[in-house]
Amino acid sequence: MLHVKDLPEPADLYPIRRALLSVFDKTGIVDLAKALHRHGVELISTGGTARALEAAGLPVTSVDSLTGYPEILSGRVKTLHPAIHGGLLSRRTDSDDQRELGAQEIKEIDLVVVNLYPFSEATAQDTVTDAIAIENIDIGGPTMLRAAAKNFFFVAAACKPSSYARLVAELDATGGQLSMITRRGLAADVFDHTAAYDAAVSAYFNGSDEEIRLTLPLEQTLRYGENPHQHAALYGNASPLFDKLHGKDLSFNNLLDLSAALTLIEEFRDAEPTVCILKHTNPCGVGSALDLRMAYEKAFSTDRQSPFGGIVVVNRTLDLPTASAIDQVFTEIIIAPSYDDGVLDYLMQKKNRRLIRMLKWASEEDAKDMRSVAGGILIQDRDPALPSADDLRARCTVPTKRKPSADEWKNLDFAWRVVKNVKSNAIVYAKDGQTIGIGAGQMSRIDASEIAVSKGRKSGLDFDGCVVASDAFFPFADGLLEAADNGATAAIQPGGSVRDEEVIAAADERGIAMVFTGHRHFRH
Repeated sequence: MLHVKDLPEPADLYPIRRALLSVFDKTGIVDLAKALHRHGVELISTGGTARALEAAGLPVTSVDSLTGYPEILSGRVKTLHPAIHGGLLSRRTDSDDQRELGAQEIKEIDLVVVNLYPFSEATAQDTVTDAIAIENIDIGGPTMLRAAAKNFFFVAAACKPSSYARLVAELDATGGQLSMITRRGLAADVFDHTAAYDAAVSAYFNGSDEEIRLTLPLEQTLRYGENPHQHAALYGNASPLFDKLHGKDLSFNNLLDLSAALTLIEEFRDAEPTVCILKHTNPCGVGSALDLRMAYEKAFSTDRQSPFGGIVVVNRTLDLPTASAIDQVFTEIIIAPSYDDGVLDYLMQKKNRRLIRMLKWASEEDAKDMRSVAGGILIQDRDPALPSADDLRARCTVPTKRKPSADEWKNLDFAWRVVKNVKSNAIVYAKDGQTIGIGAGQMSRIDASEIAVSKGRKSGLDFDGCVVASDAFFPFADGLLEAADNGATAAIQPGGSVRDEEVIAAADERGIAMVFTGHRHFRH
């Protein structure tokens, strides 16, 4: 263990007298430098940053004038020098440090503003080579940031433009000083940032499947997890996907439901107006129609009890008639890509609901599906949204004697998109662009079918002429016969059972058209 010197406590506020600015992303750097100059801070800089500051009429001290050495090796070496790192790492309350700085004529540096070469962006290009990759590995930048962050008792380090406004506000409020809480917070940002940077470099060289290192920023501390006795937080970057417009902060369970809703509605990205109602990440009703109000009535009619306290998501701008219908039932979250004029004001009258604007489709975020298990995590590719109806039909096969009619094909496509998003074992009955029965998460497919039918019958729905979807193959003919007994005339399933021929024969005997997709969609 290293010996820790017995030194006086650092002050809460330290003045910023000299700042080193060296950034690849020059967003906001001139405005920050002007604010520093206004407070009498000496500006030290390198290369393109120095030129940008000089072009803005700011006085700049070049790094090479401090080190006595020019930049060498095409800029690979410019800040790696005791004149820089001695000024960053010296302890202001240590007399030995101060004496050594004096002997070497090194001046202290109180603020470092650095961001790094865009390694991830460079290596994401299809044309990347090792030669390109290594030239985008920053050495001096992380070294300066880590040195300043280590010495946060006395020095501040800013690694992202989003920090600049906070820095300027505090400098203005304190007459050119930064507080301990600010310096420590900036240090945390630095170590998060450099850890993520190193992880990206490591992943490039090792390959994505050899080792996984997760360095996700804290986005939101949650009140609790699934239950009040569980601590929880959201890590990552969810802000590009959605924007909360109204209501309390999203809870752990809200975020799970929101994710399921965004994934489900994407299946109907190009469909006619569609409404999905979810509860505990499962759809309890989905409807498509000529307008959203009709679609909502279809979705709601599937199960008139479960929507209480649920989530409603739509694939079109939410209009007032639909909003008024949704408002008749307590709905915890409403999600829409946009809202008609006056709709937000109308819905905001109830304070205990969350209103969400969907900013982009879930698949547009390139992310993996990760689940925690005892002893580690499981990582897989996300199950992508299904292709268009025509493309889906083209990749399916029909092993039965009777082929689906045009109406049956339309309902089979609809049911397959829904069942993909229902927890296994899953059965979905559908008719005329609406779900009429959903059975989720059962130990057997027969149980799932019975629950789906029971719910639909309770809502007074007619199953005659419906279609049925199963997220995995029917292992026996009894599951298909159960659906036929309940009025199904067509079925869609992955196929692939050792008893497929038995199931096909049973379908032919009953005159059922059956479609094999070749893909199952388990959702555990």
